[in-house]
Amino acid sequence: MSQDPLSLFEPDDSARPLADRLRPGTLEEVVGQEHLLGEDGPIRRMVAEQRLVSMILWGPPGCGKTTIARLLAERTNLVFESVSATFSGVADLRKVFGAAQKRREIGQGTLLFVDEIHRFNRAQQDSFLPYVEDGTIVLVGATTENPSFELNGALLSRCQVFVLRRLDDEALDTLIERAERAIGRPLPLEAEARQALLAMADGDGRYLLNLVEQLQTVHETLDVAGLARLVQQRAPLYDKSQEGHYNLISALHKSMRGSDPDAALYWLARMLDGGEDPLYIARRLVRFANEDIAIADPQAVHQALAAWDVYERLGSPEGELAIAQAVVYLATAPKSISVYRGFNAARKLAKRTGSLMPPPHILNAPTKLMKNLGYGEGYQYDPDTEDGFSGADYFPEGMERERLYRPTGNGYERWVGEQVAEWDRLRRRKRARGERESAEGGE
Repeated sequence: MSQDPLSLFEPDDSARPLADRLRPGTLEEVVGQEHLLGEDGPIRRMVAEQRLVSMILWGPPGCGKTTIARLLAERTNLVFESVSATFSGVADLRKVFGAAQKRREIGQGTLLFVDEIHRFNRAQQDSFLPYVEDGTIVLVGATTENPSFELNGALLSRCQVFVLRRLDDEALDTLIERAERAIGRPLPLEAEARQALLAMADGDGRYLLNLVEQLQTVHETLDVAGLARLVQQRAPLYDKSQEGHYNLISALHKSMRGSDPDAALYWLARMLDGGEDPLYIARRLVRFANEDIAIADPQAVHQALAAWDVYERLGSPEGELAIAQAVVYLATAPKSISVYRGFNAARKLAKRTGSLMPPPHILNAPTKLMKNLGYGEGYQYDPDTEDGFSGADYFPEGMERERLYRPTGNGYERWVGEQVAEWDRLRRRKRARGERESAEGGE
C-alpha cells in the first residue's frame, strides 16, 4: 500500500535536520545535565515552584543550552523570545523589551533567551539591567565562555550561573538510540566504530546527530577506518585566546610540577592538536624550568632552551618531539621554588629598606677621595683566604642579615644547601673570632 503524497501545505518533517527533529520535548528528556535538571537539581526545583530567576547557562556547544531555555519557557508559561548576540544590537533589544513591557501589563511574562551573550559589549549588557531587575524579563543567557571574564559584574550579580557539562558517552549513546528509533534501523557500525563515533563527537550532542545523519544512507557495516573515511571528526574545543587556552596550559604546568610525565604529555598533545603555537609552549617550559626546578636541577633550563632551539630549526611536526622530550625531562626533574621564593622575598626587602648604601669595604676606590672615605678598606679577597671564604658581611651597614634563599633537599639543591650551611658555620666562627680579637685589642 503506497503512502499518501505529502500535502503542499504540510511540512515535510523528514527534511528537517535530525538534531532538530530529536530536540527534547520535555526537561526530563534532556540528557547529561542531571545535576541541574534531576530531582534535586536547582533548575528542576525552580520549575516545580514556578519561580524562575534570571540565569546564565555556561557550557560547551551541543550540551542543551537552547533546548533548556525553550523548555523552561513552556513549563513556566512564559513567552519565549530569542536573540543572538552575534546578529543583534541595541535596537533589536529595545523592541524585545518594549514587547515584554506590554505583555507584563496584561499579566504575561517573558523569557528572553540570549545566545552567545558574551559577544555583547559592556554597554549592551548594561541595557538588560533595569528589565531584569524589575522583572519585565527573565533573562536566560547562553555562553561557551567563562562568565567571570566575559560578563560585567552588575549583570552577573542579578543572575545565577549554572554550569552545563559536556555530554559523556552514556548521554551520547542515549542520543544515538533515539536517532536509531527515528531512522527505523540500527546504525551500520561495528562495536568499535560506534565507540569511535562517540569520540568523534567530543561531547557535542548536536554534532553527534549531524554525524548520524550522514550515516542514514549507508547500508554496508562500517569499521573504524570506514567510518573515518565517511565522516569528519569534530575539531577539538580550544580557543587560543580564551579560557580553554589558560586551562590547558595550567593543566600542563601543574602536571609537570606534580612529576606526572604521562599527564603532562597528554595535555601537551591536547594543546598541539588544538592548534596552539608550539613556541608559546616552549617559552612556558623555560619559565617552568626557572620557576619550579631552578637549582634542584641546573640542567633543566638548558633542556627547555634546547627544545625551543630545536623547534625553531625543525618546525612541525619534527620539532614537537623536542618539546615533548623537554616536557618529560621537566616533569621528572627534582622540584624547588627556593630561588623563586628567595627572589620575591629579596624584592620585598629591597622595597622596605630603600636606598641603603653597600658597606664601604666592598666598594671600589678609584679616586683618592674614595680611599679617604674608607672605600675598599679591609676588603678580603675570598679566593686568597684560608677556607676560600672570608665570611664578610655584604649587607648594608646596620642592617640585620635575613635568610632569603632556603635550599630544599631536592636534587642538586641538596648539595647547595649543605654548602650554604657550611658557609653559615664558617661565617659565625669568623665573626666570633673577630669579636674576640676586638675585645682583646681593646684591653
